[in-house]
Amino acid sequence: MAHLISTSCSISIPSRSNFCSKEQNIVGTKVSFASFGSQVSSFSLKKLIHRGERSQRVCTIHATTLPLTEEAKTQPSSASTNISHEGSKKKRVMIIGGDGYCGWATALHLSKKNYEVAIVDNLVRRNFDQQLGLDSLTPISSIHNRIRRWKSITGKTIDLYIGDVCDFEFLSETFKSFEPTSVVHFGEQRSAPYSMIDRSRAVYTQHNNVIGTINVLFAIKEYSEECHLVKLGTMGEYGTPNIDIEEGYITINHNGRSDTLPYPKQASSFYHLSKVHDSNNIAFTCKAWGIRATDLNQGVVYGVRTDETDMHEELYNRFDYDGIFGTALNRFCVQAAVGHPLTVYGKGGQTRGYLDIRDTVQCVELAIANPAQQGEFRVFNQFTEQFSVNELAALVTKAGAKLGIDVKTISVPNPRVEAEEHYYNAKHSKLTELGLKPHLLSDSLLDSVLNIAVKFKDRVDTKQIMPSVSWKKIGVKPKTIAA
Repeated sequence: MAHLISTSCSISIPSRSNFCSKEQNIVGTKVSFASFGSQVSSFSLKKLIHRGERSQRVCTIHATTLPLTEEAKTQPSSASTNISHEGSKKKRVMIIGGDGYCGWATALHLSKKNYEVAIVDNLVRRNFDQQLGLDSLTPISSIHNRIRRWKSITGKTIDLYIGDVCDFEFLSETFKSFEPTSVVHFGEQRSAPYSMIDRSRAVYTQHNNVIGTINVLFAIKEYSEECHLVKLGTMGEYGTPNIDIEEGYITINHNGRSDTLPYPKQASSFYHLSKVHDSNNIAFTCKAWGIRATDLNQGVVYGVRTDETDMHEELYNRFDYDGIFGTALNRFCVQAAVGHPLTVYGKGGQTRGYLDIRDTVQCVELAIANPAQQGEFRVFNQFTEQFSVNELAALVTKAGAKLGIDVKTISVPNPRVEAEEHYYNAKHSKLTELGLKPHLLSDSLLDSVLNIAVKFKDRVDTKQIMPSVSWKKIGVKPKTIAA
């Protein structure tokens, strides 16, 4: 279905462009562009932004997608003419991937903390669900409705730039328009199983993640040299070594000499490998160009609720429970809610770091408020507790019993190539030293996650519960997941 663009999200355009110079009163008016097609993610801002020097005035178009069959209602504009030198004094955070699981919660949290926030997203994560026949356990509104609802509740505006960071022309115009003081980069394909479906998705993951991050680095270098990059990494970069995992660096003594070096990486999927490449590229540009960057090596995130997403049902975050995007604890809670045995892969001794989604947003805020020095590449291990898969299953079984749910556990063949019993002890003190107040996985918190699963259990597609992607069977031919 074709769409038109009408009022809602902010798209900033340099005022010296021909587009703005012909219409001096464009701010606050309704602007329509017809027939962009059904894929919103293909809409490129470069079609709207004309080149020219940035002046002190910024025109703002309010835009959202509506079916052409629906009448677009003109809404009064909340935007006004901005003065760029005033905006540069404020805390301006660009959140790449701000429509996603971690990004959306972070955008709301920072907006509530009085940061000026812009979301940059190509909305491709929503397309993945359509391609693979998946859906969030919780119903999620469009990004435009989410932003409108947030403004109606709080009075706070979140700018929206729809486009692909792999398109450098789009990204550079976005940087010049918004002028971020910090960039939070969530904008990557974030599923290990997705990257292992077939060759095309492995290549997409590598290209999207690595090239997108390189583009962000070049944009910072060219347009915002003082900008602090906060990049979401993953604890999966480290693998499962038989020694303690340090926070990013390790001091080695060898043949009578010593040096502090990046901690060895043992990635276990094409997704995790893309994150290792990111880390190397960021570290290099910090040395070569003086970029300041913080790499947040995040553990497995669980939960869906934050103080902000709880404000209204249109602010709900997504809750993945399938075998491709769902993380272990979220999947187990949904399985328990619908009476499906918990699916433990192999022996179940796989141990990882975990954290609540509320701690994700808190960690990002701490990183922004305490930026890295110019030329510094620092690494924080972002998790609060360690659990094995068997330990998680036992916790969910206990929580289910309190709610009258008889939870069973089964062992299924492990689709991954990984150690199923191993040593695991990862350091994670740096964020705590900055003031992190963790939400630990207490009985009450687990009850909350399980209650959400029970509330929406009628939305569960049980065909998506079992793992369907094998590390060893990945092939050249594009694969469609069986319905």
